[in-house]
Parts: sequence; structure tokens; C-alpha cells
Amino acid sequence: MLEFPQQKDVDTRLYIEDTDEPLPQTLNPNTRYALFSTIAKGGKSLIKSCRDLHLRRTVCYKTLRPEFIDDPVETKRLLREARISACLQHPNTIPTYELGRDKRGNYYFTMKLVHGYTLREVLNYRERYDLTQLMDVIVQMARALGYAHSRGVVHRDIKPENILIGPYGEVLVLDWGLAKVWHKDTQVVEDESEIDEADASPGMTGEGKLQGTVMYMSPEQIDRDPGINMQSDLYSLGSVLYETLTGVTPFQGEIVQSLLSQIRNDVPADPRSVSKEYVPDVLAELTMACLQKDPEARPSSADDVIRTLREVWVPGSV
Repeated sequence: MLEFPQQKDVDTRLYIEDTDEPLPQTLNPNTRYALFSTIAKGGKSLIKSCRDLHLRRTVCYKTLRPEFIDDPVETKRLLREARISACLQHPNTIPTYELGRDKRGNYYFTMKLVHGYTLREVLNYRERYDLTQLMDVIVQMARALGYAHSRGVVHRDIKPENILIGPYGEVLVLDWGLAKVWHKDTQVVEDESEIDEADASPGMTGEGKLQGTVMYMSPEQIDRDPGINMQSDLYSLGSVLYETLTGVTPFQGEIVQSLLSQIRNDVPADPRSVSKEYVPDVLAELTMACLQKDPEARPSSADDVIRTLREVWVPGSV
């Protein structure tokens, strides 16, 4: 299990003045949160820390960036993300606290604030961690995905930047903003052009963020296959597993169009031939199985991935 030094938190010590102070007689939702500080800026969203004055704790607050506040697609996506995150109550997902509108009428939602490191930050110092620790991260990722899949949710944006390792070794799958759910009536087909990801257009030159997303997408995801299902997440998990074992992604390139062609048509090199470190056979075979072009040829479920990592592979084995 990966563990990091405990970080100082202004919320650590509790005082009776905070716990016993009565709430105002009239609660005004527009004055519930204060002391905002920006933590991160996504492509479309802002993530801040702030003080919840009702519960006397610091929380994570997510809303849209000002330039997307009036975008109906991004508003719908944020609303969907909030509700999906709230419904996925699992040890490997972040608890969602509240969905609301600010005083200007714009959506926001609040979540548990977790101090930790992303898997990207961990992989930047890959040599500090042994294989057993890293495979524990993959197992916990797979548990979150297996649970989400059982609820009919496909994440569609699994990558090291969206995996957070908390201070107690907990692994949390973040950012369900591109998650897919289905209509109750299976005959209704959603117009994916209105709500789907738009980051993988062929012909675009690669920017860092764009490449970071494309490199983990499944072939069916980049082709916007309407039949996309949970197997797409297993491909992305396989891409993360490949990078965890080798230090590089399955495919590389400076031009997104070239990357898309590789993902569609090429077979990545076996991890055992790429890594400078020893890669057990069972882990290499699992990785290559997840990266199959045909979704049906991949492991049948996230539980199968977990079973291989927990029951078939034994640390130190070949």
C-alpha cells in the first residue's frame, strides 16, 4: 500500500466553539461557503477548496469556468457528473456532499477534500515504489470501475491524472465528467455529438493535455462507437497498467492523428520487451489482454482483472 506523510490540515483539531455553535434561524445557501482558494483548473471547470460554514469543515467545490457558465452542454455535463459521483458510493470514489446553484444561479457541487498525490505524480518517481505497491493501486482502480460498471456507468477518462492516492493509502478514481450512462428505454439513442468528449479530433496537433487523454482511449472510444460499453474502461486501465510496468504509454507521438491511427491499428510492444525492470509474465499477459482491439477479447470484467492481480499473480513470481 502506498502511504504518504500526513499533511497539516487546518481542520485537524476540533474545538467546542465550532461544534456547538447554533445554525442561523434562517439558512441562506448563498452564504454557506467562504474562504475560496483555487486548487486546479480543468479544461472546462474550476476546482476550489472552501470553508463550509454550516458543518465547519473545508471541502472541495467544483464549478464551471466563467467562459463555460452559459454553455448548455457543459452545464449538463457538470450536473451529470455531480449526480453520478453522488450515486457511486464506494471506498474508491470521493464522497459528494451537495449539489446546488450559487447566487448567480450557476451549478456547483461539493465533495470531500482529499490531500494526496495523483498516480501521474507517483509514476514520475516510479523507481521509489515496488511492484506490489503499484499493483495495489491498480486493484483499487479496478474495484472502483467494477462497482461503477455494476451501476451502469462507464468512466471513459481513466488516466494517471484521474487517480488520486490519499494520505492513508486510499486510491480514489476522480473526474466522472465524461462518464456515460444509458436511457431507461434502450431504443432511445443519445446524440453523442452534444454531450460526448470532443478531445480526439483527427488532424489536431498534440498539446500536452490532449495527448494525455488520447493515449488512454480505447479504439471504440476514439471512433465514437455508439455500442461502447464497460470494456472501454478496461482498455484504459490496461494503458495505465502498461505505463505503470514500463514507464511509457503503449503508443507515443506528437501528432494526435498519428496516435489515433496507432490505437486503431497497431499492437503495442510487449511490456517485457520495453521495461528496463523485470515484468512478470502474468502481468504482461494481463496488460496485453486489456489492450486488445476487440472489446470481446479483453477480460470480461474488472473483477477478472482483480482476480488475476490478487489470486493468479504472486509478488516475486514469474
